[in-house]
Amino acid sequence: MRSEPIAGARLFRTVMKAAGWRCQCTGECGQPHAKSDGRCPREHDGYAGKHGGPIRLLAAPADLTIPDRQAVALPVGKLRAWCPSCLATARRIAKRQAAIPTTDQCGLFDL
Repeated sequence: MRSEPIAGARLFRTVMKAAGWRCQCTGECGQPHAKSDGRCPREHDGYAGKHGGPIRLLAAPADLTIPDRQAVALPVGKLRAWCPSCLATARRIAKRQAAIPTTDQCGLFDL
C-alpha cells in the first residue's frame, strides 16, 4: 500500500495513477533527465539515493505560474505529479521567467 495524504486522497490518487506514481517533470526543473528518457525517475515512496529518505510526490499544477490559491481549485487534468526537488526548482525557474520583461518595445527604436 502506498502512502497518501490525509486530505484530498482521492484527487491525489487519481493524479498519481495517471502519472504511474512517477514524477512527471520533463526538464522544467532545468535537468534534462537524460538517464531516464527525459522524465524524472523519482517514484512515490521510492528513495532518492543511498543517503536520501523516501520520496513523497506532490500533486501540483502543470502551469507553475498559477498561484496556490487558484491551484487548489484546479481539475485533475491540470495537475501533475512532482517530486519535491523538481517542483521547487521548476517553480523558481517559472517565477524568474515570468519576471523577465518582454523585449517588445512596439517599434519604439525601429528605424
